[in-house]
Amino acid sequence: MKKREVFISVDIETAGPIVGEHSMLTVGACLAYQPEISFSVMLKPISEKSVAEALAVTGLTLAKAEKDGLTPSEAMSQFATWVAENVSQDSTPVFVGLNASFDWGFVNHYFLKYFGDNPFGFTALDIKALFMGATGCTWYDTKSSAIDKVVNPSQKGNHDALDDARYQAELFRLVYALSQKNKSEISA
Repeated sequence: MKKREVFISVDIETAGPIVGEHSMLTVGACLAYQPEISFSVMLKPISEKSVAEALAVTGLTLAKAEKDGLTPSEAMSQFATWVAENVSQDSTPVFVGLNASFDWGFVNHYFLKYFGDNPFGFTALDIKALFMGATGCTWYDTKSSAIDKVVNPSQKGNHDALDDARYQAELFRLVYALSQKNKSEISA
């Protein structure tokens, strides 16, 4: 039996690009079709390694995350509980991200290493790939600024994980609607 899919927009901010070496510092998530239902957490760093540009973009510091963050185990347990509370057992949670391969890689690593299980399994949906499929554009034209020009969202990204998750949820809804419109036009 096919399960209902619950799309969950997820965004993270990190101390650098290398999973397992750099720390995931914040996670924001929301239901893509009910973005007011959300989750946000700051995590303690797993190492002192960082890339200055990554930290500068968010305004976060390793010291602030160490002081205010939860341990990765606590954070991922809370995230898994939030997913379970918002996705019924007869449904499948689908991770939605803008450049999902980056965010999902960190989230998957943290869930498996610090919680023991990833409630998303391997269900990552990339908004950039969806947009590329819906429009036939090039990969270069899947930057959020280029997508914005086509679908005109009311929100913008600002490198706050929860704000960006909500922005991405809006992008997903708009791009998915565009893909369905294009699908209807092709089959007509």
